[in-house]
Amino acid sequence: MPEARLHDGATIDIEVSGTGPTLLLPVNPTPITGPRAEEMRQWGTDPALGRTLVEGLADAFRVVAFDYEGHVLGTPKPDTLTPDNIAADVLAVADAVGADRFAYYGYSWLALSGLQLAIRTDRLSALVMGGYPPVDGPYRAMLQVTTATHEMTRNPQPVTRGEEFDWSTVDISMTEAQTRQFVTLYEALRDFDDRAVQSRITCPRLSFAGSKDDIAYGERWGGATVRIASAIIDRRAELTGLGWTVEVLDGLDHTQAMQPGTVLPVLRPWLVEHLG
Repeated sequence: MPEARLHDGATIDIEVSGTGPTLLLPVNPTPITGPRAEEMRQWGTDPALGRTLVEGLADAFRVVAFDYEGHVLGTPKPDTLTPDNIAADVLAVADAVGADRFAYYGYSWLALSGLQLAIRTDRLSALVMGGYPPVDGPYRAMLQVTTATHEMTRNPQPVTRGEEFDWSTVDISMTEAQTRQFVTLYEALRDFDDRAVQSRITCPRLSFAGSKDDIAYGERWGGATVRIASAIIDRRAELTGLGWTVEVLDGLDHTQAMQPGTVLPVLRPWLVEHLG
């Protein structure tokens, strides 16, 4: 199994499947099993999400899967998880598999990482951002959320969780170093002007999100609201004019819109059209 050396000297495992145009997927290709898998199902998440995406694409593409989120949680980078270093890490993965040109799909913060990558390299053949708007992204709201989350890891407080999912009652099980790295990321993006960089993105590009993907975090997070769906819906014409293909998935929230049964019908035909 190939591996890449990242900006901090740590290494990350890479799984390569299929042949064709190279597609980098920052997902875990190994299905989660046991009690954790059952808990994920209860919250509407496929414990084999990464594996299902790989298998749904590997007949048409050379899929390069690397669990970047799992890596940064397992090997935190509290002071160095910056846009520059994330882009360098993705390029290190591409180099490790000999991919001079490659497409990239990321969801949520891994989508904004793809945008940061696109403005730092001319090696992208296509960019897909799921669950994060390419223009007017909620960078300051996410800084507020990650800063509050980091404070919770330093001063944990018990919360009461009901039967239905509620962001306000999520247990913070991450460590101080794990949460601080995301504060570092959003601090670096506090004043980032995503509209101003659009002319630097020259590859085909797709943006999608669920129509209900605006997240209200509640009092524990200072009343922050992360507007993803509305940013895309309200600026759909502008995004199209900037060269983005835009898909809004009716009735889906942030978690629902990232599941492979929803992603593959959007992602696969678009990639085949633009890379195929």
